[in-house]
Amino acid sequence: MEKNKHNIGFFFKWCFDRIVALIGLVVLFLPLLVIAILIKIDSKGPLFFMQWRIGKDGKPFRICKFRTMHEQAQGNSVTVAGDPRVTRIGHWLRHSKVDCLTELINVLIGQMSLVGPRPDVPGYADQLQGDDRRILQLRPGITGPASIKYRNEEELLAQQADPKWYNDNVIWPDKVKINLDYLYNWSFFGDIKLIFKTIL
Repeated sequence: MEKNKHNIGFFFKWCFDRIVALIGLVVLFLPLLVIAILIKIDSKGPLFFMQWRIGKDGKPFRICKFRTMHEQAQGNSVTVAGDPRVTRIGHWLRHSKVDCLTELINVLIGQMSLVGPRPDVPGYADQLQGDDRRILQLRPGITGPASIKYRNEEELLAQQADPKWYNDNVIWPDKVKINLDYLYNWSFFGDIKLIFKTIL
């Protein structure tokens, strides 16, 4: 009975996500258009950053974000505050998390949720072992408890001698614990609180 309630709850969450995503894209159309124009004026390159991420049940999907780096940017996948690869407007987009608003497209087509674990590149979430793999039962989210805790992740990484090591051995394991707790204690009203907490 409890499992059925949980499944019904997640189905309601799925429906709620898609409705809100559609409304959000309509309401935010003009602001997103202005941001798109500024991105194109600020630097050469595509408007969007498309990258393979690991989604629900370990299935890969292409995430859609506003581009925040220079077109030829290469190097470590871990980004720290002050990274020279980031464009001028990209610094603001990343700091404010506005670059993630286009992920509402991923939510609308059912690849992501408004709230959940952030989708990782291959090599992280798809390599989870044991009970930790239960996180893959969730659709990745635009925001979530781990995202809120590490909202200043780039600044934190910039303080480390080896940012990638710190990310892989300190931040990532902590995010796994936080996301498992979110899964085990999920509630619809809990999601609403996290959405408002993210906005505020």
